[in-house]
Amino acid sequence: MHLLPFPLAAVRAGVPRHVAIVMDGNGRWAKKRWMPRVAGHKQGVEVLRRTVRACMERGIQVLTVFAFSTENWNRPAEEVSGLMELLANALSREVPSLRQSGVRLHFPGDRASLSPRVAQGVRAAEQDTALNTKLLLNVCFNYGGRWDIVHAARSLAARGEVITEKSLSAAMQLADVGDPDLLIRTGGEKRISNFLLWQLAYTELHFTDCLWPDFDEAELDRALAEFAGRERRFGLTSEQVAPAEGEPSRPDTSHA
Repeated sequence: MHLLPFPLAAVRAGVPRHVAIVMDGNGRWAKKRWMPRVAGHKQGVEVLRRTVRACMERGIQVLTVFAFSTENWNRPAEEVSGLMELLANALSREVPSLRQSGVRLHFPGDRASLSPRVAQGVRAAEQDTALNTKLLLNVCFNYGGRWDIVHAARSLAARGEVITEKSLSAAMQLADVGDPDLLIRTGGEKRISNFLLWQLAYTELHFTDCLWPDFDEAELDRALAEFAGRERRFGLTSEQVAPAEGEPSRPDTSHA
């Protein structure tokens, strides 16, 4: 599902326009405290709320988070049902304040397997926040990078369109907002785990041992500082990269 055009503005030098986060470590955080895993996920929702606010304060325009992967269905049934209930409750509780704050919600992923209650809540959240322009929050739910590529290819084939790199990019879930500039993964793991496989081709990667429920503004700022210190060449040499407002020039990844 593609969005209405989202107005991406210029950003300050060294500030990523689009940040993606793999919010890992909720279950381990809860286990360390002798709590059920779902308690870690609940705390993770609180951290996401604070992270959204912190991103807005720092001039980040798009935040994409990995909330539930296509592989997560294989987790214990109790945890899966708890995550579904958590999403349904979070939608009813959080959407009014997000709408008031200017946040637009979008839920990339396969909705066919969602319960009617969750699917309806997702649609309502997108509709209620559709005109907001301060920050786009993509909550990837029942999402997988491989699914995204296959879904895009099937969509093009069904329309009889030639599959090229450009047309496939334009059919992907995040085609309208450009690829992430920075990926943050919490929890100590150093892998992508089937998240945004196509879109992360030239994304800067930042891994931290911090478990997601412990993630705070200081951790975010460390990731942003590391991003600001990197030279983004996109296949060019350092001599070819032309500075623009303190940043290397970069290819158009919006595909809008």
